[in-house]
Amino acid sequence: MRAMTIIEDERLLGSELKRRFEREGWQVTVCETLADARHLMLELGYVPTIVLSDMNLPDGNGLDFLEEVRAAGGGGEWIFLSGYGTRRDIERAAELGALDFLAKPLDHHKLDLTIAAGTRGARARQRIADTVAKEARGATAEAFVGCSEAAGRVRSLLRQLGQVPISSVLLSGETGTGKGLVAKILHYAGGRSEGPFVDANCAAFPKDLLESQLFGHEPGAFTGARGRHRGLLEQADGGTLFLDEIGEMDLGLQSKLLKALEDQRFRRLGGEREVEVDVQLIAASNRNLRQSADAGSFRSDLYHRIAVFEVHLPSLRERKQDIRPLVLALVEEFNAQAGKHVRSVSEAVWRALEAYDWPGNVRELRNVVERSVLLASGSELTAEWLGLPSATPRPPSDGASDGDWIRLPLDGSMALEEMERFIIHTALQRHDFNVMATARALGTTRETLRYRIQKYGLAPDVRTA
Repeated sequence: MRAMTIIEDERLLGSELKRRFEREGWQVTVCETLADARHLMLELGYVPTIVLSDMNLPDGNGLDFLEEVRAAGGGGEWIFLSGYGTRRDIERAAELGALDFLAKPLDHHKLDLTIAAGTRGARARQRIADTVAKEARGATAEAFVGCSEAAGRVRSLLRQLGQVPISSVLLSGETGTGKGLVAKILHYAGGRSEGPFVDANCAAFPKDLLESQLFGHEPGAFTGARGRHRGLLEQADGGTLFLDEIGEMDLGLQSKLLKALEDQRFRRLGGEREVEVDVQLIAASNRNLRQSADAGSFRSDLYHRIAVFEVHLPSLRERKQDIRPLVLALVEEFNAQAGKHVRSVSEAVWRALEAYDWPGNVRELRNVVERSVLLASGSELTAEWLGLPSATPRPPSDGASDGDWIRLPLDGSMALEEMERFIIHTALQRHDFNVMATARALGTTRETLRYRIQKYGLAPDVRTA
């Protein structure tokens, strides 16, 4: 039921408003003094959806009381009713987050419209608060599931980091090891849990678009920029910015990001005014950024700035004893989502899961379990829908070594462009970043390879001979 509190010393008006809104289904409480309202809202912790308050009460000022409520963390949409009010009173009400300031005698039509708007706003904020609370409940160190020593070390480090204020953290490890989950754990376990959590994958944006996404832009900053856009850094003010695959960021943009992190201020594209922010950065990469910094393909100063703390996430093949608790947790999750009733896992499934090397790590395991649960016809998880290869591919018998092979997940955990970039970068590494030798190995032309190198931002690493 919708709750309303009326703070009004005029008994006739208070009674009239109470009867009116109770007929419309509101639960209404009337307080004739600020002392009564203080007892109800501050001492008893009552949080109404709407507060209708006179400004001048026998024992104080309604604006002063709103300031007390806000300082105590109290919510609710406030509407002030007053026979008179100065311009400063109206400005102060707005500063304190009041919804409106209505003059007496009341225009009931305007009051109804204002209450309707306040109710919609309160519902939207409640939905957001519920979502944040749900995320926070699921983002604890215990969410990094596993009984292995490696998983235990990660949980222990996450608990420690949650107790200290940190400016930046670097998450390293293979694709699919859970870097996104760990970023959320670090955010919700720390002192910024009430602030926003904003994330972006640097590999998903071209250079120019990523710059606009990070720093925002003013109208007319570039072709098609019709309005002002608040960038990710600005959106994350007071909270956490998670940049996945930061190793794919252009070197020039890395320099601009470093300056913004150092100064905690920046300019939007096309802007003249500096925007100040207070942001915690969590960066992630499946590349070894220390090696990339030594090779010159990643700025060493940015590496040292973001690697204040570094958390390495082990691959799933390094902690295969964690497969069973992970599968059981995932089965429970997908049972709840899909209304399924899978209660056991056959031994044949356990053998297949534990024999596989999981190149896509936990993300691949998650996809396999989701498919198997959704398509399960009974209470047992069978091998029918696993879709795992029966054996690890072997090199051909003509003497080619393991170094001539690349394994890629075909479960949807890696996009086609990610596969192509991975193949090219791996081939370049194996041929000492020699374009001609790499083109021969891949069976393509130098021109085609150079185009792909430019497309995927691999140019700083390569040499032509």
